[in-house]
Amino acid sequence: MITSKIANSLVRIEAAKEKILHLPLTPTVLRSLRETARLYTTHYSTMIEGNRLDPEQINLVLKHEGHFPGRERDEHEVKGYYAALQKVEQTAAAGTAITEKMIQSLHALVMADGKTKIKPTPYRDGQNVIRDGRNGAIVYMPPEAKDVPGLMAGMVSWAQQSNNIPCSILASIAHYQFATIHPYYDGNGRTARLLTTLILHLGGYDLKGLYSLEEYYARNLGAYYEAISVGDSHNYYMGRAEADITKWIEYFVEGMAVSFENVLKRMTEAKAKGSSDQSNLIRTLDPRQRKALELFQEFKIVTSKQIGELFGFKPRTNTQICNAWVENGFLEIVDASNRGRKYKLAKQYEDLIEIN
Repeated sequence: MITSKIANSLVRIEAAKEKILHLPLTPTVLRSLRETARLYTTHYSTMIEGNRLDPEQINLVLKHEGHFPGRERDEHEVKGYYAALQKVEQTAAAGTAITEKMIQSLHALVMADGKTKIKPTPYRDGQNVIRDGRNGAIVYMPPEAKDVPGLMAGMVSWAQQSNNIPCSILASIAHYQFATIHPYYDGNGRTARLLTTLILHLGGYDLKGLYSLEEYYARNLGAYYEAISVGDSHNYYMGRAEADITKWIEYFVEGMAVSFENVLKRMTEAKAKGSSDQSNLIRTLDPRQRKALELFQEFKIVTSKQIGELFGFKPRTNTQICNAWVENGFLEIVDASNRGRKYKLAKQYEDLIEIN
């Protein structure tokens, strides 16, 4: 049942999303805002788990410019989460459907200290419990290990077939269900939040990668835990699976609305501070072309393969989109050889980027 509170949040989400998608900003500003969002997402998601590094320290760790003795585990956590977050963005760009193997790979990245060559993590083979850090009392006892594979398969199958559910509600239920199953001994919370982000991005709610739901959670951890802790018993088999999760969904979609509105505010402020107004020119570009501008910030000349890797396209699609962009005046051919065809940005768009 969609309550009036949920309905109101859904309206706010759509209103902010529509404004954000049509607010023109230069790639330089967008890249800065996006990197800040990644940094804060990593900070807040690991902070929820007790990580002690602040955003400035995390930035140094990720750039391999800082080390903090005694906080090696914290450093490993932020490296792992950041790598997994990048994987989420790449997977969403490719439009790949969610699978169990994909979720297991995200968990492996979370636990891998920033390493990208990983093997999907198998589910736990024994019982785990969540305890109150203050007194050791059991807060939640997840399902037995023997039931985890079936529950995870069911969750993924449900998510794949729930196209008629609003994306924000689908993401909230998946987050709750993953936390309920608790398929791993460690890293469940971080993986649940990454899965949520992936579902939203695949559903068209990526907002150019500029928002952080984790910030909303971390600002009031008490409300986060209270909202997700539902049911009459701490035991999975005694009510958790059948519990009414309306309160959690209300909390989640409210968080999306707040996060989206914060992004709109930051983008509006960034646009106001811009040294030159290039809004009209940016508006002539479609979303893919706007994203491709970011590639030209790093490379003056690119190949169709580089453009394809940016979006997760197949080779044939890479060639088709480059040909179309040449025809409409977005790109110019630098090297016309069939094997090594190269492109540069058309002259009229060069002022939109800053080559590093």
